[in-house]
Amino acid sequence: MAIEMKVPSVGESVSEVTIASWTKKDGDLVKMDEIICELESDKATFELPAEADGILRIVAPEGTTLPIGALICKIESQNEQSAVGSQQSAIIETPAAVEVSKIESQAVAAVASKVIDVVVPAVGESISEVTIAAWSKKEGDAVKMDEVICELESDKATFELPSPEKGVLTIVAQAGQVVPIGGIVARIAVGGVVVASQPAPSAAPATQNSESYAAGHPSPVAAKVLAEKGIDAASVQGTGIGGRITKDDAVKAEKTLAIPAVASTPQATKPAVTPAPIAPSAEGGRVSRREKMTSLRKTIAKRLVAVKQETAMLTTFNEVDMKPIMELRGKYKDKFKEVHGVGLGFMSFFTKACAIALKEFPLVNSYIDGDEIVFNDYADIAIAVSAPRGLVVPVIRNAEKLNFAQIESEVVRLAGKARENKLTIEEMTGGTFTITNGGIFGSMLSTPIINAPQSAILGMHNIVERAVVVNGEIVVRPIMYVALSYDHRTIDGKDSVSFLVRVKQLLEDPTRMLLGV
Repeated sequence: MAIEMKVPSVGESVSEVTIASWTKKDGDLVKMDEIICELESDKATFELPAEADGILRIVAPEGTTLPIGALICKIESQNEQSAVGSQQSAIIETPAAVEVSKIESQAVAAVASKVIDVVVPAVGESISEVTIAAWSKKEGDAVKMDEVICELESDKATFELPSPEKGVLTIVAQAGQVVPIGGIVARIAVGGVVVASQPAPSAAPATQNSESYAAGHPSPVAAKVLAEKGIDAASVQGTGIGGRITKDDAVKAEKTLAIPAVASTPQATKPAVTPAPIAPSAEGGRVSRREKMTSLRKTIAKRLVAVKQETAMLTTFNEVDMKPIMELRGKYKDKFKEVHGVGLGFMSFFTKACAIALKEFPLVNSYIDGDEIVFNDYADIAIAVSAPRGLVVPVIRNAEKLNFAQIESEVVRLAGKARENKLTIEEMTGGTFTITNGGIFGSMLSTPIINAPQSAILGMHNIVERAVVVNGEIVVRPIMYVALSYDHRTIDGKDSVSFLVRVKQLLEDPTRMLLGV
């Protein structure tokens, strides 16, 4: 009985797909899980594997647009095509081919005991898709249960995907590919063995049968890379399933093919097309390159532009004499670390000062929701951190209840997870106010952008010794400029300036924070 293959669900917002290309031809013999065609939606391209062994009967040709659930093709069992199968076997089954067939059938028997789909898990309410950042394992590798096989990157954070079972890995989604939540990224053959190297001795028969597989056929991403580089896919050796050309193969092809083109013999260099692009860069060193924006960077860009367009943002400035805090740190930092196990930094002073000031000026700790203003009686203070893949903003919960040691411990913990791309969605959502420190990079003054839907953000800057007047005398003091950007729709100038003055007062006399005055 023929198996009908239909367009699978590839994402909540995707209602139709287009047949981009057929990897197999009508009437070809296909094997289970072998890629037979590529489906293209308005968001990404997906590979469709065969659901069973048999003979392919194409229903929808290339370029056809189909709704989710529509029939794409049928796979007929070989028993239904016994007459045709016997004719094909008479032609194809040479002694060498029979040996290859035996090896392949043994491989299938070893691997096909149970195949599990590895799908993209739900990683947050607002996340509908992720990008395959990198594969920790290669195609055909043996993996253990809970062993990390790849990294998934969303518009908020990066996650590690562990293997659900012990077995042999088959990669479905290549690095750089966007996959919806619930989409298949790989398959695990439970109890399988690594057999990729066994058919290697039968090189000649493999070449004969290569047309029946994906050998030499690039994935959509690889095809795009090769087209941009002007490289013929026929000259690239594929390392994917059945010799398929992956994105990595295409990227490496540029490097490996460029060198032989220059070093070849005069007869081989007759088509002088390859060396031509090298000349401009060699003469003037004018090289430009393109990098696809990560999901995180695209989301940051959209949100920053949205904040500028949707809020009445204004910034007020003040300066803080940091001498009292610096003297206090110098006096107690060693004992503080000995007792609490963490260093005493500036961030705990600023976080504590802001938490106290937010209680006194609740409008600064509020946000607009429709035609209502939501007030928070707690201070969940977000700290902007520059992570390897972009800006992230982990949150210190109930900062108003924490002491200096507890705040420092949270800062160290969250900053460490940010650098390792280990932050969870919960650790980066729900902040009521944000602090950003551009001073660590040398910034003297800036106008930070509000972290929506919050109403305000405090910007710290570098500390510079300046001449100031104290009690009628000119003295040199370590001064930091601070900036408060706020949403003027919610916060009036009186509240914003008063808030910043209160923060300045607490920082210049830190004993006030200890005494609560």
